[in-house]
Amino acid sequence: MPLALQEIKKLILDSIPDATIEIKDLMGDNNHYEAKIKSSQFNNLSKIEQHKLVYKSLKGKMGNELHALSIITEGK
Repeated sequence: MPLALQEIKKLILDSIPDATIEIKDLMGDNNHYEAKIKSSQFNNLSKIEQHKLVYKSLKGKMGNELHALSIITEGK
């Protein structure tokens, strides 16, 4: 079962509380998303480290309930 957009936001906000998140359903199938995430937690981190924080917040759902997520991160 696909992961709902609101559930993705909730998972990210639970781990990154100051995040500003914009998520788009790229295909209209609740399975392919793009997330733009801004957080002060990303300051002074490489893009790889920023993306690792986001993946960790998804608690293993990436590749399972969440099929595809394009991530764009930025510090605040």
